[in-house]
Amino acid sequence: MSVQERKERERAARERLIVATARELAEQQGWDAVTTRRLAERIEYSQPVLYSHFRGKREIIGAVALEGAAEMATALRAAASAANGPRARVTALARAYLDFAERNPAVYDAVFQLDGGLAFADEDTPEPLQDAFAALQESLVEVAGDGVHPALFTEVFWAALHGLATLTRAGRLPSGDAELRVELLVDRLARS
Repeated sequence: MSVQERKERERAARERLIVATARELAEQQGWDAVTTRRLAERIEYSQPVLYSHFRGKREIIGAVALEGAAEMATALRAAASAANGPRARVTALARAYLDFAERNPAVYDAVFQLDGGLAFADEDTPEPLQDAFAALQESLVEVAGDGVHPALFTEVFWAALHGLATLTRAGRLPSGDAELRVELLVDRLARS
């Protein structure tokens, strides 16, 4: 291995460490606790080393968002592929989405709520974000209904899931009715 290859590998490992540490700190204490000073202390590197990887917290949030979107896409596809039939796939998809949001609140915020400097619904949208949307759309195409544009249907379904995730987490919805909400959403929106 050349010196250059070793340096590139070490740089990539430091970057993964920064992202993992930011994510861990955000999940434990919230995004307000994630500062470059605290990250530098936790990973035992100087702040200039952090800034050699990321220009600031915004870019770190963006890196966590991209990682989280890739994980969400994987979880959505796994849930949908384990279900039989269109309606069961959509139900599994909705449950997987809401479960991801509940288990990973800081990551969910990085993907959908915070400014990570990432473009959405644009030609410059990074591939992991496009893939997370595609993971939703793959199971929704077959239940969108005749004459309904699949991407538009996916946006509406996604917005409903996001609303449920956000309102539930904020304590605005009673926790005991989560399963009924999923059933109602699938019943009303997913025609199969």
